[in-house]
Amino acid sequence: MKIIIVFVVIIIFVAGIFLFFMAKGPDISQFEHLKEPKISTMKDQKMIVVEVKGNPNVVGKDAFPTLYKTFYKLKTKVKRSRPPAPRARWPKPLDTPKNEWTGIYGLPISETVNSLPAKKEAEPEVKIDYWEYGEVAEILHIGPYSKETPTIEKLHQFIKDNGYRTVGDHEEEYIKGPGMFLKGNPEKYITIIRYRVKKQEDS
Repeated sequence: MKIIIVFVVIIIFVAGIFLFFMAKGPDISQFEHLKEPKISTMKDQKMIVVEVKGNPNVVGKDAFPTLYKTFYKLKTKVKRSRPPAPRARWPKPLDTPKNEWTGIYGLPISETVNSLPAKKEAEPEVKIDYWEYGEVAEILHIGPYSKETPTIEKLHQFIKDNGYRTVGDHEEEYIKGPGMFLKGNPEKYITIIRYRVKKQEDS
């Protein structure tokens, strides 16, 4: 009975963190500089990741809670007032039918993390990975995920106009979005759309 109570408390805690983070989100003013496309440099990031196949509107709801639950079980992590923003990489072309998508969902972790807690049998498998960055092109998208296309096209045009090409996968960082139980207002979702880039003349 005590084990069940502890498990329920953990689930409620993780759900609360996820709901707070995704539904409330941070002050948008810190992302004002990305309302127009920008190229900058990012360090490589150690991540915990979950790979899920299928429509992200269906399967994605299990990936992020699993990552946050794992994050809060880690023996070593950076102390912070807010959890890190979740990210996802999409290896397949965005015009692929959604039920054929592959989503690599990730959460940044400390470099000191070298092992993960044991998972329950029914949970998706969580792994440690490194996401390479270097030069990146980014833009802020405010609104529903279903309306990202013009923002993505604007970023692609910016990349081309500045003599760059994309390398690697389409990536999104979810600054504000739906909670675990509440959808929230999609018009107020905040997403950073990101691509790793290289100059055209680079091999």
